[in-house]
Amino acid sequence: MANFEIHPLLQLLIIACLLVGGLFALIGAIGMLRFADFFMRLHAPTKATTLGVGGVLIASLLYHWSQRQFGVQELLITLFLFITAPVSANLLAKAALHLRLPSKAGLPPGQPRP
Repeated sequence: MANFEIHPLLQLLIIACLLVGGLFALIGAIGMLRFADFFMRLHAPTKATTLGVGGVLIASLLYHWSQRQFGVQELLITLFLFITAPVSANLLAKAALHLRLPSKAGLPPGQPRP
């Protein structure tokens, strides 16, 4: 396959998507460490990390389009990710509710649950 020259503006757009995706992934990872209980920790990977992976996939898709390739793999990964992440989070939350896992939601910071 021939390597095509990438327009500088497209390069900047790809870099921006990678940076935004990396930033969201980092925020999701920090959220996993900092949040207090299961329900709060469930929020971090389903929102921030999904957006992080989405940003990286968009950057990959833009790169492949600049190389005159269609990028079917990126489209399928994105579709699979955006369909499965909410469903799996919903199932995990329902299982946690069924098991009556404690939640610290609504309590002031640092206050133990009664």
